This record gives sequence, structure tokens and C-alpha cells, in this order.
Amino acid sequence: MNCPHCKKDIHLVKTENCCHEIKSQVGYNSGVGCGTASGVCPACNKLIVFYVEGRLMLDDEFCDYYMQEPYDTEQIIYPDNVSNVTLPDEVPPEYKKDFDEAAKVLLLSPKASAALSRRCLQNFLHNHLKIKKRSLASEIEEFICLNNIPSYIAEAVDAVRNIGNFAAHPLKDTNTGEIVDVESGEAEWLLEVLQTLFDFYFVLPKLHMERIEKLNSKLKSLGKPEMKSTSK
Repeated sequence: MNCPHCKKDIHLVKTENCCHEIKSQVGYNSGVGCGTASGVCPACNKLIVFYVEGRLMLDDEFCDYYMQEPYDTEQIIYPDNVSNVTLPDEVPPEYKKDFDEAAKVLLLSPKASAALSRRCLQNFLHNHLKIKKRSLASEIEEFICLNNIPSYIAEAVDAVRNIGNFAAHPLKDTNTGEIVDVESGEAEWLLEVLQTLFDFYFVLPKLHMERIEKLNSKLKSLGKPEMKSTSK
């Protein structure tokens, strides 16, 4: 998992807390319940707390229940779901709004986050690049065939189909905003891909133009001809 504090990929050892609520009784020594579990990030040494649901088993020695792993439900409740991922002002508001919402709900609901990110990606392909096909997979196929994008961006966007396992989840392809199951790391990857795209298409061109303007100002002061930008 990715640590919600430092964002590093970690293996977290969780300790189950003692307090549980029994939601239903299955048999004499088992039931379904909920509680909390926690662990400390080995990279940044900060606490992570989970709400968990799963099968409860009775420990006859201590006359108490413990929750059997793997848990049926596991959700981070601390730190909260507010993300510190932000986009620069150069990104148009119609894309920034969906991205910001996807980032904010990432820890609370990866499914919802991924749905917002897929919709944001498709809106970008439709509106900014004028790529419109019958499905997101087809639009990604056309995008990676463009001859004016770096290979690392093409590969990152292409991986959206593979990491999202579109073959097993066709609604991700045809109904991009649908909330469906996500693969491990899929929601995080979508946000990273969007950041990479927006950086290339909106942030870097503005920085380039600012550098050209500064250079032309120096050239003008030296009585030399200005550079001409080839940017469209």
C-alpha cells in the first residue's frame, strides 16, 4: 500500500485493536463484526488507523473475540481523506475540479476516486485533444499513436487500460464515470497519469514561453534579434 502520510510504497504490519462490535452471530464461536486496526509506517513512522469488518473468532483461552484476516472490509480512517495533491493554476478549471475531487476521496473510496479520474481523462481527450471514439480504450489507442508526445507519457496513459483491467471491467471502458471495483494501485496511478498529462500540456508550455520572453528581453537589450517560438 501507499502510505497516506509520506506516499511511499510500504508493507504495513497492522495490530488489531481489542474493541469490537458484533454485527451478527454465526455460531457459538464465530460471528461477523467490526472494529479498528492500526499500524506505523516503516518509512515515516506515522500512525495509520483502519476501520475493519470481518469474521470474528472466539479465543477460548482469553474468552474474547479476535478478527480473522484477511478482513472483508478495510478502510483508512486516519489520517483523514483530505489529500494534499494539488494542481497548478495553469490547469483549466474543468479538469482541475474533477482531479481535486478524485484526490480528496482517494483514501475514503478508491472506487469513486478512480471513476472521477477516468472521467477527467476522457474529458481531456475529448475537449483538449479532440479525440472521440466509442470507448476510452479506443481513445487511449489513438492518443498513444500521436507523434508529438514523449514515449513515457504514451506508456503511462496506455498502462491505464492494463492496470484497470478493462477486459474484466468493461464499464470502465464504456461508462468511465461508473463506480466499479478497482485493482490495487489503480486509483493512485490514474491521478499520477493525469498530473503527468497536465504538466506536459499546460504547465511546461507556459514555463517555456516565460523563458523565451526573458531571453528575448536580454537579446533586445543587447541589440540582437529575438527568438521566434515554435509553440502552437
